[in-house]
Amino acid sequence: QVHLAESGGGSVQAGGSLRLSCVVSSDVYFNHCMAWFRQAPGKEREAVGARDSSDFIVYVDSVKGRFTVSKDNNKNVLYLQMNSLEPEDTAMYYCAARKTWYCGPSPFSLDDYDFWGQGTQVTVSS
Repeated sequence: QVHLAESGGGSVQAGGSLRLSCVVSSDVYFNHCMAWFRQAPGKEREAVGARDSSDFIVYVDSVKGRFTVSKDNNKNVLYLQMNSLEPEDTAMYYCAARKTWYCGPSPFSLDDYDFWGQGTQVTVSS
């Protein structure tokens, strides 16, 4: 079993930035495919970005150029740097990990992720 703990959420104005962190309890799963997802009220959970140990990184179109997924291998922390935030980015953000090391060919498939954190809320006001 692996424990994922997100933090860093908060309230910001449009155009602002936040950095979310996800601490991973397992060295093994930290080096597997990991991703950030988000879920807005009344909407389905959607992917934001994913990366694996081969440095394969992919983002959904709505966040390309604004969001960056990175890792601190010394601390077992997955980050989501969010810049130029928009009200549409308001959601609960979750990190997730797979039992497999690779993310492809379906990096954004929710069913392929085995472990989830509790989420951290991001609210962007206009």
